[in-house]
Amino acid sequence: MKIATWNINGLNARLDFVVHWLEARQPDVVGLQELKLTEDRFPASAFEEIGYESVVLGQKGWNGVAVLSRSPIETLQRGLPGQEDMGARLLSVSTVGLSYATVYCPNGKSLEHPDFERKLAWFDSLQEWLEQSCDPGSDFLLGGDFNICPSPLDSWNEGLLGGGIFHTSEERSRWSRLMEWGLVDLYREVEPAGTRFSWWDYRAGAFHKGQGLRIDFLLATAAIRERVRGVEIDREYRKKKEGMVASDHAPVIAELV
Repeated sequence: MKIATWNINGLNARLDFVVHWLEARQPDVVGLQELKLTEDRFPASAFEEIGYESVVLGQKGWNGVAVLSRSPIETLQRGLPGQEDMGARLLSVSTVGLSYATVYCPNGKSLEHPDFERKLAWFDSLQEWLEQSCDPGSDFLLGGDFNICPSPLDSWNEGLLGGGIFHTSEERSRWSRLMEWGLVDLYREVEPAGTRFSWWDYRAGAFHKGQGLRIDFLLATAAIRERVRGVEIDREYRKKKEGMVASDHAPVIAELV
């Protein structure tokens, strides 16, 4: 079974690209982030045609998350409690015998911007939701764009970027709390010294220069970790396909038994 996460950076702009990827990779479940559309504009029929049910939490022009599954889906949570002003950023479902929450965590913009403190508060609310509503002893997976580089291995240049946005001790302390609650980073479990990235700026040839960050994750409880056979950051789908322009994020895929 394949479980995936992908920040698609606008579904209207990338529907054909997403369908291309789904048909090529055949994931059983995928959480999508940054839809940038309302629920009434979500192209559910396009996914149904290739065998996927969908649930969606949308927002006009910004944010938005969805889960696609080849099995029936039950919605568990729509939106992060207490963080409604930050937009459509969390959707939790039950499908394929596990609980899966897809998240699009706030960017924070810069350390001087008011959104940085809002980002930290959002992560505090995420932690509270986990502690109150989820069970670290269950089959639970939290996937999405976290906008944090947990360690120097996850940044193309920690010396240059360390202490800046995505690399601060405040952000990394929130990450550590997620791990302490009972989650593990599946890619890092499989590749403890891996230096692959999941996001590259569109500008200045960053992708081809290898100037990326690993900010997209599949985090899981121990029960899921025991089932993992491999984890892939699907770099091939950060490239153009048949004239279609890719997202600036690559999908992340975990294969489970």
